[in-house]
Amino acid sequence: MKPKRIERKLVYKSHIIDCYKDTLKTDKGNEVQYDFIDHQNAAAIVPVDKEGKIILVKQYRNAVDDYLLEIPAGLLEENEDPKDCAIRECEEETGYKATNAEHLIDVYVSPGFCNEMISIYYSKDLTVTQQNLDENEAITLEKYPLDEVLHLINTGLIKDAKTVAGILAYDRLRNK
Repeated sequence: MKPKRIERKLVYKSHIIDCYKDTLKTDKGNEVQYDFIDHQNAAAIVPVDKEGKIILVKQYRNAVDDYLLEIPAGLLEENEDPKDCAIRECEEETGYKATNAEHLIDVYVSPGFCNEMISIYYSKDLTVTQQNLDENEAITLEKYPLDEVLHLINTGLIKDAKTVAGILAYDRLRNK
């Protein structure tokens, strides 16, 4: 039987996340506490150019104090469809507009404490436009053949969960 939430107490609120302390009663009658982060959902895209190369964004991530290679992604705006978000973020971050996008996979980022889900798409139908970065974004682009991106994942040079999931799902689709 699923545990029953007895209490949810807001501990911290920001523009992206709300942090809670949850108290649950287990099926054995014990009360347990969990930290819970309510996070906006997001969308991401595996953009594939005309040469078959994957376009990745390289950006600094404060939480891990390092630069990461990632597929383009961003938070959903209010009432925004995830596919529309993925297409929008692709153009904003890479300067390539995806005319269409196909769904690959949905993933929870870290369900042990957070409810954020990322819907991941891919597109091979790209048109060059221009980047439109947020004022706090500093992004550079890198393009790799799929086999090289898989190598970067397998050697631990790509560690971003949405990127790993998206690339592996794209590779699985390509091999069907």
